[in-house]
Amino acid sequence: MKLSIIIHQAYFGAVEFKVIRPARPLVHAVLVDHDRHLDAYLDEDAARRIGGLWALAASSPRSLIHLPMRGNQAPSLELPEDGTRQLDLVLLHHSLQFAPARWKEVRGRLGPGRPRTVTLPDSAHMGEAVINREARRYRENRDLFHQHLHAETLFMTGSAKVFRETARYFLDVARNGPGYVPVHPSYPRFCTELHSNDGILGDAREIHIEYCDQWNS
Repeated sequence: MKLSIIIHQAYFGAVEFKVIRPARPLVHAVLVDHDRHLDAYLDEDAARRIGGLWALAASSPRSLIHLPMRGNQAPSLELPEDGTRQLDLVLLHHSLQFAPARWKEVRGRLGPGRPRTVTLPDSAHMGEAVINREARRYRENRDLFHQHLHAETLFMTGSAKVFRETARYFLDVARNGPGYVPVHPSYPRFCTELHSNDGILGDAREIHIEYCDQWNS
């Protein structure tokens, strides 16, 4: 899988922050805050590229991966009344120890960036390792997601392993959503979820991921 990205730098004295963004806007992608959980609504292209960026987070422990989407139009389906707050998304490795309170300043200092194309493993093999739910119950286990919310942005912090294993959630939506919806007119919704029972969420809310093929203009 080839992924086109833009790499930006921001400097604070001697400290440099590297921020990676998709080269093309994720037009049909919305992340909605429902207080107790989060909903991601994606078309095929957005789901595939977010899956790629999710996998890239596993191999980029010194970078912040920024997915701007809070200004996007919502899908045509009716959203719950409490689902009006849209968020951007930042993926980062826990070892970076980045303080979300600094994000607004970092975001404001980004340079124009330089384009790059990265090659990721074949999407059919991304995240195919079986998640060990029993091991994830141990308190010392660090392969869990944690979330913070700041400046209208959700920060997903995790290990390389948990990012690598969970990229498949988005790739599954991209691969199977377009074929499922046309042949299930009575319930044309293809969904998956980062669920609390999966043993991958520490201090983090569940994320419901849904394929959408109809979007408001």
